Amino acid sequence: MTNAFHSVTVEKATEAYVLSRGRARFLSISQAIRAIRTLMPACRTSDHELEGMLAAACIVHGIPVAFDATMAEGEEMRLHS
Repeated sequence: MTNAFHSVTVEKATEAYVLSRGRARFLSISQAIRAIRTLMPACRTSDHELEGMLAAACIVHGIPVAFDATMAEGEEMRLHS
């Protein structure tokens, strides 16, 4: 028996998070980024890059996405499906 640990890449983490949210009404970008930063505290990927990866995975899997990570004051949350 081998004791091998597979490394988790940021891309794999974003894909796994999106797939785990498949039954939700929509995926919140801000919650997803928080979850990934909790899972991978040493992650050097910017929030903007994570937002792009998450949005791309949502599109591929047909999951509606809320771009709520960097809303300016008074700006409404954007939902896309």
